[in-house]
Amino acid sequence: MGEENPRLTPVTTIQIANRQTLLPIDEGAIRRAVRAVLAGRDAEKTTVSVAVVDDQTISGLNDRFLGHRGPTDVLSFVLEQAAGVLDGEVVVSAETASRAAPRFGWSAAEELLLYVIHGALHLAGYDDATPAQRAAMRRQETKHLALLGIRAHHKAEAGGRKAAEKH
Repeated sequence: MGEENPRLTPVTTIQIANRQTLLPIDEGAIRRAVRAVLAGRDAEKTTVSVAVVDDQTISGLNDRFLGHRGPTDVLSFVLEQAAGVLDGEVVVSAETASRAAPRFGWSAAEELLLYVIHGALHLAGYDDATPAQRAAMRRQETKHLALLGIRAHHKAEAGGRKAAEKH
């Protein structure tokens, strides 16, 4: 007979707030992306809030929390990370996604999902401060976009994809 696993089944709650009117969002794709990134984490309870906002809102948050002026693509915040618990927030800009998408040859919705995945990867412990970390992050982004049926459009140059490097 097999041994029973005493570990609890992880509970993942994903809350989505759409605070912009420029871009229709696919809440199902956002939930699938966050769940995929955080799958297999050693947490019995995971709560993630995803806010889709405009440039003015993300610019204010960027200035307030990081001291950076102007809008950015994605911000992520770990609110609690303790034994068995992960509580985090991802904020993405629909305006930035709409502006950046044509440069990379895909839709604003796909660009926005990249931002969501990037932010969730930060919640999962990934960083992109060094070239090696950026490369690892890009591989994970590509993998998770593929799970959603999206082919990644990362730039291969040494500086990487600037749009996804701010948080």
